[in-house]
Amino acid sequence: MTETDVIIIGAGHNGLTCAAYLAMAGLRVKVVDRRKVVGGAAVTEEFHPGFRNSVAAYTVSLLNPQITADLKLAEHGLRIVERRAQNFLPAPDSRYLLTGEGRTHQSVAKLSERDAIKIDAFTRELEVIADVLRQFLLRAPPNIVEGFSAGSVREAFNALGTANILRKLSLEQQRSLFDLFTRSAGEMLDETFESDLVKALFGFDAIVGNYASPYAAGSAYVMLHHAFGEVNGKKGVWGHAIGGMGAITQAMAKAARSHGADIALEAGVREVIVERDRAVGVILDNGETVRAKYVASSVNPKLLYTRLISADALPADFLGRIKNWRNGSGTFRMNVALNSLPSFTALPGTGDHLTAGIILAPSLDYMDRAWLDARAQGWSREPVVEVLIPSTLDDTLSPKGQHVASLFCQHVAPELSDGRSWDDHRDEVADLMIATVDKYAPGFAASVIGRQVLSPSDLERQFGLLGGDIFHGALSLNQLFSARPMLGHADYRGPLKGLYHCGSGAHPGGGVTGAPGHNAARVILGDHRALFG
Repeated sequence: MTETDVIIIGAGHNGLTCAAYLAMAGLRVKVVDRRKVVGGAAVTEEFHPGFRNSVAAYTVSLLNPQITADLKLAEHGLRIVERRAQNFLPAPDSRYLLTGEGRTHQSVAKLSERDAIKIDAFTRELEVIADVLRQFLLRAPPNIVEGFSAGSVREAFNALGTANILRKLSLEQQRSLFDLFTRSAGEMLDETFESDLVKALFGFDAIVGNYASPYAAGSAYVMLHHAFGEVNGKKGVWGHAIGGMGAITQAMAKAARSHGADIALEAGVREVIVERDRAVGVILDNGETVRAKYVASSVNPKLLYTRLISADALPADFLGRIKNWRNGSGTFRMNVALNSLPSFTALPGTGDHLTAGIILAPSLDYMDRAWLDARAQGWSREPVVEVLIPSTLDDTLSPKGQHVASLFCQHVAPELSDGRSWDDHRDEVADLMIATVDKYAPGFAASVIGRQVLSPSDLERQFGLLGGDIFHGALSLNQLFSARPMLGHADYRGPLKGLYHCGSGAHPGGGVTGAPGHNAARVILGDHRALFG
């Protein structure tokens, strides 16, 4: 038996962030993970001889700069470079949209002078609201509590702080914020723009990891969620970690270990030990017991409460609700090894557009049909695909003259109907995804010399992403802010004493941010100081 102050379940980026902050504060910390490598879904692996790539999470923007600074990730080897162009959207009729600093206005004007006038104001409005909401990322949202207690007083002050932050928005901006939380991205974009490609530029962010139509209520928030990021001090910019996404989590692991944290791999958790309504440790798959004052979980909340904790130890109403925690992001993930760069019909040859996020979804209607098709058939016959070619920015990933590409594909059903298995249809759908890219870049399929394919079932088996959900739970209004993962538990504390949520199933949600891990660590430290001074 081992004893420690804090046991953290899962060595993904949030678990590592939480561990680093707690170890920096002097607590004894042990992180356990069932995989052979740290990083959870933010890992880099060789998937074809000589070709390495980010396996699941694949691009950088949402990683919080305060966390990067506090953990001194640059000193631990992390280097992030910006895309030379931000997004490239080719259309079947050979028109295209190319965005980035010094590019967006001119490119939009070729499609619509009216949209070129409107896009700056629309982007500015999103940036202003995102700037205000960024202040919520590294703090717990107001938590709903019953009765009058020290906790209710604390939450009253928290709610007052929240109101003070929102007061920085004008009344019209508050109206826009309300729209972004409740309306569909499609409606808002149709009201603002006339070009399909301009609408698709923003609409894609509304369905990334969101198994829904861009016309689904609440999809506008998902669009806003992806506007929170920055790279190297530049807001709204996307980039690439040299060495892939695993470079982020390797740096985090070094930070945690440098302060004394113990990270144990191939150490899956079989059960959380509960005694007298308190979490007091875990039992590992090998039978080893680790006891701790505090247990923090960075795994999906539904996985935690339905697989790792006995139902008898949980309040019945809580368990009933968490069983309905909605997962499934409609994601099908691929990595491909290429013997040459693709050449797109809309913009032939090489250039900065190949460093961008290449979005193959030319209209909101296309995205809507893709979702409807997946709902009816199991996967889209004309899917949404984002292609990223990180080797255009990072020559460490592939042999000279060859390249790797990430294909982030939607929409696919998290579970197939009629008893069908993703294991039986994985390669069929992978072929479709490659053929989809080939329509826009003829010759792409012939350039593929190796591939790694991850269906929703594979994402669940390998990374614990239930239903393939990259966010550990849908970013819908009933699973956001004070309701993440549930009203009454938005303060990172679970329904059992000593149990905490430090993963993406807690506020502010999914993406490689580190914020849930940071926020949970603050709560654990606060509780520890209250108990032990």
